[in-house]
Amino acid sequence: MDYRSNKAWQRCDDLAVAVYRATVRFPREERFGLTQQVRRAAVSAAANIAEGYGRRTVRDLLHFLYQARGSLNEVEYYIHLSHRLSYLDDAERKQPAELQGEAARALHGLIRYWEQESAAGRTDVDHRP
Repeated sequence: MDYRSNKAWQRCDDLAVAVYRATVRFPREERFGLTQQVRRAAVSAAANIAEGYGRRTVRDLLHFLYQARGSLNEVEYYIHLSHRLSYLDDAERKQPAELQGEAARALHGLIRYWEQESAAGRTDVDHRP
């Protein structure tokens, strides 16, 4: 299975697009600060899933899935901070926050699946689920 057909990756990809759109109007002085950080974290979540699926072992895949989870946690915080700093109003915050939650839930399920596969003795990745 191609990583692009994976629900967790799709949600992370949607999140990255939403974050880019939401940060367009951030203050210019945040261009190399918060704007760059939240965008990097959002892109990193999807990229880590893609990279993990390019690996051959379950152990390596899980490593990258855990990295994606950390990036999603970063995005959650950056969205919160952006709202507190009034860079995002309630309406602008809604879509990225919802997508972050959806991506985190999908990724949690994917991690659980591969952890169970690993515990059952599976060592190779053949691009499922």
